[in-house]
Amino acid sequence: MNFTAIDFETANNKRASACSLAITVVRNNKIIDEFYTLINPEVDFNWRNIKVNGLHEKDVANAPTFPEIWPIIKNFFSYDKLVIAHNNSFDNSVLKNTLIRYNLIVPKYLTLDTVKTSKYFLPDLSDHKLKTVCENMNINLHHHHNALDDSLACANILIQQQQEFGNDAIKNFIQVKK
Repeated sequence: MNFTAIDFETANNKRASACSLAITVVRNNKIIDEFYTLINPEVDFNWRNIKVNGLHEKDVANAPTFPEIWPIIKNFFSYDKLVIAHNNSFDNSVLKNTLIRYNLIVPKYLTLDTVKTSKYFLPDLSDHKLKTVCENMNINLHHHHNALDDSLACANILIQQQQEFGNDAIKNFIQVKK
């Protein structure tokens, strides 16, 4: 399979407050590239988000803003490309709301949620959080809520699920994100 796994971390409870982003590129079921960046969200940080992801305002003070990053990554988000995330409704919403905030065009792309695939393929787990799924599948998740580690784990989840259950089973979970 060919796809891109993404993960955003946010500065506060607003979906347009991305403060880090990771992209893991998979071609023929092999991870071939990674991209990670801090993002200056130009908003205040909430203590709850800091507690979850460990990122503070000082960490991103000199980081690029999202409009500076978008030209570098926007080619991953097109109608013929599959973008996955663990709980993709969150990550897709962060992308969409951030693009809208900066008056950038929101692209259409294919998307898949590894929470949904995990619920289907691993129905007996106590929950389907990233950490639980990774533990069950023996996938190394170094630092949960570090965007790069989370995107790598998500990519490995789908790679293993595709290898075990096949393309046809995975295709049932692909949707068009508008």
